[in-house]
Amino acid sequence: MNEPASWQQDIFDVLMDHDMRMVAYVPDAGHIGLIDACQSDPDVTTVPLTTEEEGIALLSGAWLGGARGALLMQSSGAGNCMNMLSLAKVCRFPLLMLITMRGQWGEFNPWQVPMGQTTAEMLKLAGVITFGVDDGGDVRDTVGAAARMSVHGNAATAVLISQRLLGAKTFGN
Repeated sequence: MNEPASWQQDIFDVLMDHDMRMVAYVPDAGHIGLIDACQSDPDVTTVPLTTEEEGIALLSGAWLGGARGALLMQSSGAGNCMNMLSLAKVCRFPLLMLITMRGQWGEFNPWQVPMGQTTAEMLKLAGVITFGVDDGGDVRDTVGAAARMSVHGNAATAVLISQRLLGAKTFGN
């Protein structure tokens, strides 16, 4: 098991504070400590996805059944969700997305740059309230603000976790 970085533990704590007991995710190295923390908690249901948009439908169904949750993905997966975000907008269910960014700070893969540079704008155009974070000390407050707006306002929110915080990926990670 990977020990979560302190900011990943902060995210886990915020999820628990907001009674988010379902975590849907597409496997991602940037989220691995958080995913492991969620999988280690017997009160949290984790659901690995094959595509990110499945998570929106899954969390919609969870909400209808009385459960709260969060969707973990990478910025490249946000593009896959654009059409499905209409479900959250029209039905006004709480949707918290935690997105590790690519195509930013020191990116080695040119295929990641276009989506990484437009993720925030695309999400905003789809009606998602978007927060950016690039300092580990700001993660708890930022995720907490997004979770409150999502849960209490039945809103779609996204926290974009900067590649500067994550560290630039290489072929080895």
